[in-house]
Amino acid sequence: AAPAVRAAARNAVDPAALIKTVFEGHADAPAGLLGPAVPWAADLRAWKKETYPGSTGAAATGKVPGATAAGSVPAGTAITLASYTDRPELGEMVPLLAQQLEAAGFTVTQDVREYNQIESEALAGAFDAVLLSRSTVLDSGDPVAYMVSDFSSTGSFALSFLSDPTVDAAIAKASGIEPGEERRKAIMEAEQAILVTDAAIPVAHERVLQGEASGVSGAERDPNERDLITSATTVKK
Repeated sequence: AAPAVRAAARNAVDPAALIKTVFEGHADAPAGLLGPAVPWAADLRAWKKETYPGSTGAAATGKVPGATAAGSVPAGTAITLASYTDRPELGEMVPLLAQQLEAAGFTVTQDVREYNQIESEALAGAFDAVLLSRSTVLDSGDPVAYMVSDFSSTGSFALSFLSDPTVDAAIAKASGIEPGEERRKAIMEAEQAILVTDAAIPVAHERVLQGEASGVSGAERDPNERDLITSATTVKK
């Protein structure tokens, strides 16, 4: 799609409505690709914690350097929005997201199936948009691996089919820096480079809900879901 039409789709998304309806408030509006589980991300963004998509979001209101201005959606612009039932919240979100896009002028066909029935078609480019749940640091502990996989020209899970030399250069720069503050800054530069292409539109950051009995103390509350019980965890009998 033309950049201005992609931007129109970005502005059509209303994360607050999706979070209220589907997640019953148990999710965070997205400021970018990296959510609150990456605690240093927000401070290194030009727009900090402000929600990225939406008609009043940071991208639409000129707070994201390089973001494309939305244009009008040409009459008859039809798109197929796909997702999968393995994550029930995604199936619930699709019709709501379709309504938001239709209000902006798109004609939306919904295709929701089991993941194993839809993955090969998604990777082959059969859909205009795919709604999915994606971990950004859970597998590797580092956002660069996720960015390489999903948004580089040679990515192994590049559902967006993005091939952008600026994005490739930004990811390569971040990849070549040792862990530390400079790498973090480069990661956020890469995130911004990806976002302004509108190849991916974040809609929500899910929260991890962890139940703890009243007698338990010192349980680890790890957003990466790697640690739970440590030497500091005790149970009052």
